[in-house]
Amino acid sequence: MEEMEHNNISNAQIVMGDVIGLVHIQDEKTETRDTCYSSDPKRINVTDCQSDLKTDIPWSVNIPSEAFNKSRLKNHGCALLGVLRFKNMGKDKTKNYTVLNNEVYGITMKANISNLSNNIEMLFTQKDLVGDASCSSWNGKGNLTWTTSGCKTVKVDKNTIKCSCSHLTFFAVLMSPPDVNPNIIAPYVESLSYITSIGCGISIFFQAVALFMHFLLRKAKSNQATKILINMFEALFLLNLSFLSNESIANTEDKAACVFIALLMHYSMLTTFTWFFIQALHMYLWLIRQNVTITNYMRKITVFGWMFPAPIVVAVVSLGGYKEVIIKATSGKTTRMCWITDPLIHYIMNIGYYILVFIFTTGIFITIFTKIVQSQRIKAPDGKRKTFRKQLMMVLSLFLLFGLTWAVAFFSYGPMLIPSYYIFTVLNSFQGFFLFLYYYHIHNDVAGHFSDDPESSNSTITIVQTRINAVENI
Repeated sequence: MEEMEHNNISNAQIVMGDVIGLVHIQDEKTETRDTCYSSDPKRINVTDCQSDLKTDIPWSVNIPSEAFNKSRLKNHGCALLGVLRFKNMGKDKTKNYTVLNNEVYGITMKANISNLSNNIEMLFTQKDLVGDASCSSWNGKGNLTWTTSGCKTVKVDKNTIKCSCSHLTFFAVLMSPPDVNPNIIAPYVESLSYITSIGCGISIFFQAVALFMHFLLRKAKSNQATKILINMFEALFLLNLSFLSNESIANTEDKAACVFIALLMHYSMLTTFTWFFIQALHMYLWLIRQNVTITNYMRKITVFGWMFPAPIVVAVVSLGGYKEVIIKATSGKTTRMCWITDPLIHYIMNIGYYILVFIFTTGIFITIFTKIVQSQRIKAPDGKRKTFRKQLMMVLSLFLLFGLTWAVAFFSYGPMLIPSYYIFTVLNSFQGFFLFLYYYHIHNDVAGHFSDDPESSNSTITIVQTRINAVENI
């Protein structure tokens, strides 16, 4: 570059064994514009950006003027560009992919060029492409480790792959073998996404209405059961909101933002599970134990409900578990999401945690249900029987909302795979709406039985305790 500047030369070819390249300098007097380059077996060439695509050119790139302007700002007025092609990258025997045409292209402007609004577009060509193509770039760390972050892949035709990237580094198209066991979920991705978006949107609306009415109209009259339910509303509202905004944030290709939204969605999901657990525990204490006295009860369970999941998400962040996930549909449409990419972390932190909560809530439900059914055998007036039915309906409804809907995923195998996915999607995306119905059509009828005020809860506790004691005495 020094020799070129001294001799006022704007372009120079590079040949170093299998490596060929081009160095290009634009002085501050030259008007910046989109510039295109292509490669043939022996050299990198400057080409006309308006010319038609030539199928015999293995690689070409369009670098926008925005990149040259950024280079000028960081290189004292001159725009500097280096393009290098490395051959014989071949197949990594430890990875299940090959590098298209055995070629890797490095593009540098002697400055950190990233987050371009007009992406760098590259065309990679090979006759009769076989396998799944993925536009990838070097992550800048250690050995040549590839990432798809910042690049989008479009298959133009059977011979051409288009890569659109927002940064400069080393680029290649990685070809994975065709999947011998194709993803049978792919044909249903779009419909499942559509159902989820509608369900989460409806849930957010009704959750917002419930929270608005609670904090403005009914907060002063709230008992412990209502406060616990409202915390569950807040956790589920945060989960739905983070899920709906996840794809938009993933599409920005901002790594920090992607990690944050994945962390927020994971935290809110674990918090929702935790409040399911607390709701079950509360029912057990009030319906079975009854005489338990806990100082600052609400304060303690509130801190526990919101703080217990925090160390889990911190651990996942420290392990680098939150990354971008690409979901492909049969139509070719790809959806970007930010979530946990390591299956081991997912099974331990999510499925393992949920199983513990599910086992506990199931045990509580069986215990309460058994006690109430046994107490029904004792003859009681009609009013007490109605109270029993309300209690039974409350327990059954809460058990369904404790996370039984999440358990549908356990049956996602064999012939039940697709039906269970649809059932799981509908039940969980509309879960906020179901909680709203519960709050206003069931909880209002029996909330008084779980009030902090002894006068409002004494009658129910007495009825239940009398029946349970009678059964135990028998």
